[in-house]
Amino acid sequence: MTNVATAPTKAKVRATYLAAEDLKLAASLLYQAYHDDPVFLEIFNGEKEDYEQRLRASIREELGAFWHARQPMVGLYLGEAMVGVACLNGPDDGFGSERFWHWRLKMLLSAGYFSTKQMIEKEEVILSAVPLKKFHMLSFIAIHPLHQHYGFGHYLMAAVSTVLEEHPDSEGVAVYATSEKYREFFKDVDYQFIREINVGNVSGALMVHYREQKNSQG
Repeated sequence: MTNVATAPTKAKVRATYLAAEDLKLAASLLYQAYHDDPVFLEIFNGEKEDYEQRLRASIREELGAFWHARQPMVGLYLGEAMVGVACLNGPDDGFGSERFWHWRLKMLLSAGYFSTKQMIEKEEVILSAVPLKKFHMLSFIAIHPLHQHYGFGHYLMAAVSTVLEEHPDSEGVAVYATSEKYREFFKDVDYQFIREINVGNVSGALMVHYREQKNSQG
């Protein structure tokens, strides 16, 4: 596994690219993080009894698609325990009309036509608003509930910045923040607010971390 960042505290916190055997645990962390996300509650109709089942299936298929397309997925570990995960789409083949056809077919079977259509529309709306030509998109990020508020989120974002450094053709990293809490967090790690974007009935903030900004900080 490739080491992409190491936290300075006690040398016990490390960030590495996920291996295949890590995907199940990563899916569990993401499910906990996005269970109450307003976008997913709307897309998968949180009032229905099968909401949790369809959300789990969606996250599982998303991670499978990231793995199949060799997109960067980073795990944050405290000792041997995974405490965080971040999934990015790279600037090369992660976007576009040909993206993840295998994923779309499996999503149709597990989540249904309407939810799959909304997921694709969500992606297209957000990507079209990013003011960059080549960039990474931070699609998922999660810290284990028992390890929140201890600075692990900042360690994980340092790993995301390392991924950006490894791709000199990428102009930055974009993210869609659906709550004030997340907006403040990304602002604290040098993400700039671009504009409000509506996905269905949900409003969120498109934010971007520019490579130039990071370089200027030296």
